[in-house]
Amino acid sequence: MNAGSPAQRIRDLLAAGTTVNMPGVYDALSARLASEGGFEVLFVSGYSVAASRLGMPDYGYLTQTEIVDTARAVCANTASPVIVDADTGYGNPLNAMHTARLLHRAGAGGLFLEDQEWPKKCGHFAGKRVVDRQEWLGKLRAVRDLRGEGVDLFVVARTDARAAVSLEEAIARAQAARDLGVDAVFVEAPETVDDLERVAREVEGVVRVANMIEGGRTPLLTPAELHDLGYDLIVTPLTGLFAAARALRDAYAVLRAKGTLRDDPDLVVSFEGFADVVDLAGHRDLERRYA
Repeated sequence: MNAGSPAQRIRDLLAAGTTVNMPGVYDALSARLASEGGFEVLFVSGYSVAASRLGMPDYGYLTQTEIVDTARAVCANTASPVIVDADTGYGNPLNAMHTARLLHRAGAGGLFLEDQEWPKKCGHFAGKRVVDRQEWLGKLRAVRDLRGEGVDLFVVARTDARAAVSLEEAIARAQAARDLGVDAVFVEAPETVDDLERVAREVEGVVRVANMIEGGRTPLLTPAELHDLGYDLIVTPLTGLFAAARALRDAYAVLRAKGTLRDDPDLVVSFEGFADVVDLAGHRDLERRYA
């Protein structure tokens, strides 16, 4: 393990008893705003990147190149560690290793690696299918072994077997991933608090991840409630995307109807306020220094 690395900073936060709530980000601007909000760790959401970059659903359209490029932009605009949704690793164990190396070079501190068949789907969509358990474990082992060459990433093993097969199979996969030595396990889309409790009870000895999606399959709980259930790494991947989509739709509707936002200034940040978001003052200082 690399002391002081982004991955180790995540481990240290969790070891100190912090319940980490990661907001989903999808570009440099959302990363800046989430950092401004004081979040300790950020999450690059594949769902959000597919929507913002491609205008498409999380349906297996996003490529390795696009997620790595987004991760690079996010990591360059925050001091917080960043965990990236790496989907299935984009192929076999060798492809997963290549993806992990690229994300590490981009500045990422960790990744999610899941067991769906490719092309994958959002974890809260119907029709998911998972690969053989050993195939997924092989990818996890390959990425874990990269630590030996200095590619230290916080590895989250995500299984979608709850919906695709059964809760029992999802738990068995999570236990096997834990035994491999991953940093955290994530059983996607439990549908009840009882499901969450059972996973926590049967998958001990590892950090457990909960995914909170507004309108998703899993009940929305607070970080404190999830901590009491045994979950200390919380991802809220779509809040920013959904908020931005609503704000854009509302502002564009008024602009179309009235032709101006003169009478509706509360729909947007001010020109001066946005200058603060992108640190215009800092860039002006640099310009003066080197003029």
